Amino acid sequence: MNLDKSKKRIAKKVKMGFHGYPQIAIEYFGRTTELATEVVVLFTLEEGGETQEQRFVSKTDAREDEAIQSALVKMIERSETKTVLQKIDVSLLA
Repeated sequence: MNLDKSKKRIAKKVKMGFHGYPQIAIEYFGRTTELATEVVVLFTLEEGGETQEQRFVSKTDAREDEAIQSALVKMIERSETKTVLQKIDVSLLA
């Protein structure tokens, strides 16, 4: 899937706000706040339910990695996620 198309689909779901569960939360991490080399995706099936974590690592900026962004869209679609949360800033890796 095209990078711009993937990013737009994710942004559209994020803008919709909270619509219940299942829910996916996306957070980017990096050694600096300018370059996200890791993506953490948290999936919660139901309120109070156990959260599953999936990590993606990239040598370049993960926000501009077509394969990672396409995988995020597929995860959202296949899990029939109703809510997508995304932290805009890049958090520093510990």
